Amino acid sequence: MNHNKLFLVLFIAALVGVFLGFDGHQLLTLENLQAHQESLRQWIDQNRVLAVAGYAGIYVAVTALSLPGAAIMTLAGGAFFGNLYGLMTVSIASTAGASLAFLVARFLMRDTLRERYADTVARMDRGIGKDGAYYLATLRLVPVFPFFLINLAMGLTSMKLRTYVLVSWLAMLPGTFVYVNAGTQLGQIQSTSDIVSADLLLSFALLGAFPLLAKFLVGFIRRRKVYAGWRKPVHFDYNLLVIGGGAAGLVSAYIGAAVKARVALIEKDRMGGDCLNTGCVPSKALIRSARAADTLRHAHRYGLESVPVAGSFRSVMRRVKAVIARVEPHDSPERYRKLGVECISAEASFVSPWTVAIRHNDGRTEHLTARSIIVATGGKPLLPAIPGLVEMQPLTSDNLWKLDEQPQRLLILGGGPIGSELAQAFARLGSQVTQVEKGDRLLPREDVEVSELILNQFRADGVDVRLGHSAVSFCRENGEKVAWCEYEGVRVRIPFDEVLVAVGRRANTQGLNLEGMGIEPLANGAVPVEEDMSLRYPNVFACGDVAGPYQFTHAAAHQAWYAAVNGLFGQFRRFRVDYRVMPWVTFTSPEVARVGLSEAEARARGVAYEVTRYGLDDLDRAIADSDAFGFIKVLTPPGKDRILGVVVVGARAGEILAEFTLAMKHGLGLNKILGTIHPYPTWNESAKYVAGEWKRAHAPDGVLALLERFHRWRLGKNKNSERSKNSHAPDQGPK
Repeated sequence: MNHNKLFLVLFIAALVGVFLGFDGHQLLTLENLQAHQESLRQWIDQNRVLAVAGYAGIYVAVTALSLPGAAIMTLAGGAFFGNLYGLMTVSIASTAGASLAFLVARFLMRDTLRERYADTVARMDRGIGKDGAYYLATLRLVPVFPFFLINLAMGLTSMKLRTYVLVSWLAMLPGTFVYVNAGTQLGQIQSTSDIVSADLLLSFALLGAFPLLAKFLVGFIRRRKVYAGWRKPVHFDYNLLVIGGGAAGLVSAYIGAAVKARVALIEKDRMGGDCLNTGCVPSKALIRSARAADTLRHAHRYGLESVPVAGSFRSVMRRVKAVIARVEPHDSPERYRKLGVECISAEASFVSPWTVAIRHNDGRTEHLTARSIIVATGGKPLLPAIPGLVEMQPLTSDNLWKLDEQPQRLLILGGGPIGSELAQAFARLGSQVTQVEKGDRLLPREDVEVSELILNQFRADGVDVRLGHSAVSFCRENGEKVAWCEYEGVRVRIPFDEVLVAVGRRANTQGLNLEGMGIEPLANGAVPVEEDMSLRYPNVFACGDVAGPYQFTHAAAHQAWYAAVNGLFGQFRRFRVDYRVMPWVTFTSPEVARVGLSEAEARARGVAYEVTRYGLDDLDRAIADSDAFGFIKVLTPPGKDRILGVVVVGARAGEILAEFTLAMKHGLGLNKILGTIHPYPTWNESAKYVAGEWKRAHAPDGVLALLERFHRWRLGKNKNSERSKNSHAPDQGPK
């Protein structure tokens, strides 16, 4: 920090110290204002100019330093100067103080933030450059955040000072008038009869109704702005039109049909999307076959004779396809047509916020209109730009399921959930698997101990895990496919037969004409959604992988509820999507399941926590199943049983996690879990046992010591009887 910034910080600290030292926060209260109302009024009447100047100076200081009392100062402006002069003085002083706070924040912190968070600041600046004035006006009119936070936050952006001053002044005028007007009535209270006067009641009514009126006004202005240039149809073909037939689109359409809306679902490929056809269903079917192979190979664990696995990979893949075929009717057009959804095989692109142009798979084209449109087009595997990779005809989670021959040497790029699940599965089915991860551990979103446990299991299963390796090129050498990686400055050669790329996914927005709608995708390709899942237009929504931030089927279904309900009933009430309790499971062996905060996240956010652990090697059911390994780790606030986060690593981790997810969603603590009957012997008993571990760690030692003495007293064993007992005298009994 340079000398100028240091001096400014010390100066501000001194001013705040003086304010608090002289009990300024006690002076700027409604009670104090009313107590000195008459004496202040007399002095102001005699010194009008000085009073206005002094009042304005104090108001500027309070606002600029973000001190408490601005609302009382505004009421005082109305009480002592009336509506006209009070409004003028407060309006100018509040704008000046806010601008000073804006400049101070920019001077002190903006350069530092630009250096540390360059990408984040750049995204903020793009948004501010595009819609900054509108957002500032919204925050001023509808004070979702305290004004002092707005002053400081906007100072960190690239907004021009003149824009900030003008928008702030205009947007604060309505609210300033309401408070000043209320102050004029408060200044007239002389007796209890004044409290129910018409003017005073009107002032308070305005004070209470202002946020609602301002919210309506902001919504009206926003709609006028975003829909400017578009012509709204007089009639609509549908209440709800859904683009994409994956998990998010299917749930959206289902909800719309359930409430008897007219719904159309547009899907250009196969219903069910990635989850059914290339993701969850086929991968879990493959993992189950791999687990069966591992069980046969290690049957001695169960008292049986281990046998070599000689299964056919073709048979395994036929089973995978059979599983897809059996689940497929759940997501079929026939089922959804019976539910009342019109299913259309076509591609769609936006023409307007209410109209899409569709090209049917048979070549026909037409325009369809809907009051609300939901984009649920999912995502696709990300292919990194590595020289030579495309020439290797890489496998992804999309085309993997077309394999008929098992790769003898399979190279997998990526150590996240998808790469890890498939690496272990193929290794257990007999492939020589090399897994390359450029980071220093597998499953980087989990705690370090979880990554280490999975790494050890993978190596035991024969997976050659290469951490810290970055693939830099692919080529053919003497007819052999080769990947060249960089590891600690050294080039490493890895030969392979097939390469599977699992380094992430990218949202699928191609062909939607979002750019023509003024909707700019984010850096990861996802579309920018609001808290109600809407896009730029209040009647256009997105959910699922195309919206992010989670790429789970259950997250897509969760978002779909908000998109569908807000799309159909948003004119009455809008719901904000709730991500507070989002579970996920990685289906390796052992499974890794988590909900809420991990230890690393808690430390990064500065959240105080303590850890309670229970080893699944102590669970009777785990011992009976010869799966006695893994653990449960629960994070709670120090001394409290409220659940902050849970990690489960074990054979049935996904099922065990469900109880903790339910508890977190509904605010149930570990004491409630401990008091719930769990059937024996089950895996879910482990939830009760970890709650018992927490209870033992928080046992009231003082109370227990008193109880021990009480129970000893109840036995009637005083000191004499104890000495008698120690003498081992025989009991003679009655004679």
